[in-house]
Amino acid sequence: MLTLFFSLITEAMPFLLLGVLFSSLLLTVVDEARLVAVMPRHPLLGAIAGSLFGCLFPVCECGNVPVARRLLVKGVSPAVAIGFLLAAPTVNPIVIWATWIAFRNQPEIVLLRVVITLVIAVSIAWIFSVQKDLRPFLQPAVARAVQFTGAAAARRGGGAPRHGLLQSGTYFLGQPLLAMETGSLETAGFGGASTWTSRRAMMLENIVSELRDLGGLLILGSALASFVQVAVPRESIIGMGQGPISSILAMMLLAGVVSICSTVDSFFALSFAALFTEGSILAFLVFGPMIDIKNIGLLLSVFRSRVIFYLFALAAQMTFLAALLINFYRG
Repeated sequence: MLTLFFSLITEAMPFLLLGVLFSSLLLTVVDEARLVAVMPRHPLLGAIAGSLFGCLFPVCECGNVPVARRLLVKGVSPAVAIGFLLAAPTVNPIVIWATWIAFRNQPEIVLLRVVITLVIAVSIAWIFSVQKDLRPFLQPAVARAVQFTGAAAARRGGGAPRHGLLQSGTYFLGQPLLAMETGSLETAGFGGASTWTSRRAMMLENIVSELRDLGGLLILGSALASFVQVAVPRESIIGMGQGPISSILAMMLLAGVVSICSTVDSFFALSFAALFTEGSILAFLVFGPMIDIKNIGLLLSVFRSRVIFYLFALAAQMTFLAALLINFYRG
């Protein structure tokens, strides 16, 4: 169990750090008003744009949570944020390249993985777009951050809203969030002008805060995943892999239990390709990056538990149906 735990931590921590770095760059480099302005407001177009956003921010499921949280705080629509959260771990150049290397003799696996992920991510994001105000679904600290940006815009007296940039790392500690606006770093305590030195100091502080917040959750999630892997015999899961339905359920269960990073999960799935159906292999590659045990702790830093249940249920049902169609069509 300790070996599995340290393996998960060693594998996931670099990608969590990558996501935190991207999140901090959004905080200090990207003009948040322009970013929000260019995002489509139409629910379907926003879902598509968010799902394709991973091509610009190539992070796995360990690193997409801080970026998605930053996007939500900045004021992007729920469709954009949910689409990015579900699709970015798969629809990005690094994962697509790794899948191609693993399944170079089965290029249809690469194509189907990307297409099915996009369809599921866009569909779920479109469903969540019905909820115009996502704050009731968010953790209190994140909801207060989003609420602050709207209140700040109202106090400025109309006009186009300017979305605040917020320090994080308050999920455990319950500290009040520190709000900062681009071009006004003197209010953040970094000494006046919006200089590179001030921005660098703010970025470093945000990196430490994000890692303190999400790193602890990642450790707890990895510990739970490693315990489940030891407690549940893998042979009992593999024994279900012969039928068109049981094989899909077994590989989806395995994806959630193993909690392997999306950048290397294709090589893990390749070892089961001779024993399991093609649809079940795709179910593993699609469902795992969206929802796994290790990632639930990170998701809890953004969403309330019921929202994670909705995400899990919708993603599981859609993945199962897509994999079942592939098994019957190609079987």
